[in-house]
Amino acid sequence: MTNIRMKSNTSMVLRGMPKRRTTTLLVALCLVVAFIGCKHEPLFAPVVDGGGNGGNGGGDDPINPCDPNLVYFEQQVLPILISNCAVPGCHNLPTDDNGGRQITSYSTLMNSDIIDMNDPFGSDFWEDINDSDPDDRMPRPPQNPLTQGQLDLIERWLQQGAQNNSCAETACDTLNVTYSGTIAPLVAQRCAGCHGGGTPQGGLNFGSWSVLNSVAADGRLADAIQHVPGAPAMPPTGAMLPDCRIQQFLIWIDSGAPNN
Repeated sequence: MTNIRMKSNTSMVLRGMPKRRTTTLLVALCLVVAFIGCKHEPLFAPVVDGGGNGGNGGGDDPINPCDPNLVYFEQQVLPILISNCAVPGCHNLPTDDNGGRQITSYSTLMNSDIIDMNDPFGSDFWEDINDSDPDDRMPRPPQNPLTQGQLDLIERWLQQGAQNNSCAETACDTLNVTYSGTIAPLVAQRCAGCHGGGTPQGGLNFGSWSVLNSVAADGRLADAIQHVPGAPAMPPTGAMLPDCRIQQFLIWIDSGAPNN
């Protein structure tokens, strides 16, 4: 009955209006009814905290947050120092022979007083790794000097304030592990200081695929990178390799350590 009365009253009102105003009112009424009957979705989906950081913007971000213009100490500089300066008998432990200077972490590097933050390029650290005299150069012979690429990286790190910074990888590629694309660059960065040059540690020069393949085949490589008790640890000082790098090594080893 209510609807009938409304319709009747509306019709009476409309009949008393000019045609143009009647048409306008009908259009307005239709729009109101359509708006009320339509369920609108929000322009932006609500943020639901289903674990992780939710509304804080965290979670599995597929974009790598690392700034390509920054040099990160933990991932880029420290591996060079561990592989070339913290080798056994050099700066792996503070001794009288090395002036009590241990270089196995950011704190030990800074506590060694070889980097002057007010004049980093006039400090002992920069001068020693760039010295042309083999008797004064670091690392000392028979180890090879740092490559130009490594020197350039350290130079940029010093220019940026020698920060104790880190940028962890957001993804670990375990589907496309190859010797040339994954393992060889990793060995060059992390192992070449000890296992390269004219007198490599243990007589093992990992610049050669055949040598690395041999220690992969007999299990020594897997034991070393996982720090299995009783096996020589690799790297010998500092923390173990990141989990991603260990996984990549093991995948390559399990596939027969091919020269691919």
